[in-house]
Amino acid sequence: MPRKKPFSNKQKKKQLQVKRERKRGETGSGPSSRNGSVERGGQRQSDTSDSETTDVRRINQQPLSREGKYDPNRFRLHFEKESKEEVEKRKKLAREKTLQPISDKELEVNINDIYPPDKGLGFPRRPPWNYEMTRESLLRKEEKSYRDYLEDLNSRNLPGSLSHFEHNLETWRQLWRVLEMSDIILLIVDLRHPVLQFPPSLYHYITGELQKQVVLVLNKIDLCPPPLVIAWKHYMTSQFPHLQIVCFTSHPGQPYSTVLQKKKMRRKAGWSQAGGPIDILKACQDITAGKVDLSSWELKIQRDSAAERSDGEQPDEGESVVVEHQSDSTMDISSPSQELYKDGVLTLGCIGFPNVGKSSVINSLVGRKVVSVSRTPGHTKYFQTYYLTPTVKLCDCPGLVFPSRVNKQLQILAGIYPVSQLQEPYSSVGYLCERTSFLSVLKLKHPSLLENDCHEGELRSEDFKWTAWDVCEAWAERRGYKTAKAARNDVYRAANSLLRLAVDGRLCLCLRPPGYSCLREHWENHPDLPEIIALQGRTTEEGERDRDDEDNGESSTEPEEERDRDADDDEDGDDEDEGFGHPKLKDDKSCGFTVNMYSVLGGKECE
Repeated sequence: MPRKKPFSNKQKKKQLQVKRERKRGETGSGPSSRNGSVERGGQRQSDTSDSETTDVRRINQQPLSREGKYDPNRFRLHFEKESKEEVEKRKKLAREKTLQPISDKELEVNINDIYPPDKGLGFPRRPPWNYEMTRESLLRKEEKSYRDYLEDLNSRNLPGSLSHFEHNLETWRQLWRVLEMSDIILLIVDLRHPVLQFPPSLYHYITGELQKQVVLVLNKIDLCPPPLVIAWKHYMTSQFPHLQIVCFTSHPGQPYSTVLQKKKMRRKAGWSQAGGPIDILKACQDITAGKVDLSSWELKIQRDSAAERSDGEQPDEGESVVVEHQSDSTMDISSPSQELYKDGVLTLGCIGFPNVGKSSVINSLVGRKVVSVSRTPGHTKYFQTYYLTPTVKLCDCPGLVFPSRVNKQLQILAGIYPVSQLQEPYSSVGYLCERTSFLSVLKLKHPSLLENDCHEGELRSEDFKWTAWDVCEAWAERRGYKTAKAARNDVYRAANSLLRLAVDGRLCLCLRPPGYSCLREHWENHPDLPEIIALQGRTTEEGERDRDDEDNGESSTEPEEERDRDADDDEDGDDEDEGFGHPKLKDDKSCGFTVNMYSVLGGKECE
């Protein structure tokens, strides 16, 4: 019997590493391999996600299917990788920097500060082509055009000055196709930070070169106070006078009692309860001017609304929804349709940043769930089309992050970067805490009080200076997050938990348009206020009581805390709802930890 060959632990480790990479679909032999995905037929897909000088981090990698017919990693998020030195520097700053509440004026954001006109913050355009070109030559031309775009962008902006943005050419190709096939573009933004998600270059390209109309959908209005909704609507109208603007919420009037409450504990409601579908219909009727028969869409909205009102009955689930899956061939060689409303069908393209609720808007328009929604950025991998009625077709596009000059920490709080993939979440927590009343909402005890119980009665948490690290440690202590071996407070898990609360809207940070502080009284007495309150699913009395609510009436009971122990532990599930309703009123005795959603806006926002 031959003697066995020695096999060291180092070799075994390398063997397991290669095996894992093979299972994920990677063909490289090391952890830094750039050969990320394999196309159908075993050929390696050309890597066009970045230029030669840019290091890119690929996020949300999925294992390759055994059949090999579809590569799940083809459209995953590609962001520029941060250096270890930069990550360590921010981590050290989170330990040392004392949190200082910022003024109300600093919450006001101008769109020209996010997208400076002189910095070339556009997006890659599809180069011209013709039917005489082969598929390979077209792909090479698109790759070259994309590399030229990245080189020009990097030459006009200093290193580190740009925010996170999409480096995956395959995802940009999805946007090109949606823009080409759509008659009207629904540009969906999160009302908590709309200027972050409204690239002016995209708007001017659609209305200028493509000669198509854009409807701006201000989604998740139930997370903001009504005066702020009106203020943002008027600001966007002043910046873009010809822009159609619609307010929307997928979950109007959905109460939740605590900042820790699970989504599954909320009152179950159908998608047809959404507020805003009728406004989108009216906007499309104004644009089409009778060129498309939209009466079937109007009848559908009325039928769904009537079914919901009659004892909460859900709309007819048997009604079929035709779904079209776009193949690779139609994606690569597709003629831009110059004819609007072809065959009498209106095609609505839903585009926007990740986590703004594009899939939720489609589900709400259809009246039931046809698209899987998730809080994970990049969940929608491949665009699909859905026939809402015989004359109305919806198109869902994967979320795309455009280049901008916004703070990266604010991007994370806006939900465009997967929280579970963050290397250093503490600076984002500090950014959030400086802009919210975190002590009154989260009921935290300073770590110094936890170490010295004897002084707990003499000092309060407000008397101490807080750092981002202290906030995470106090939240870990309250939630019981411990490390496995040493049983220390798991600050990383606590930081991720806080960021998920912010992304979900349970710890709400809302930006404001310029001049909001000076005109606050005007917006709080605006004549359109009752209409917005009704759209949010409230009554006028509820809106006034919410504004008069104060934090000093909040309390936290131990049984409630125990029931909510794992409220935010459900990681990034596939079928998470993307909207939240308003909090319960203070006179509801069943909740032990009531939250004033609007108190975290700072100052006397709603007094």
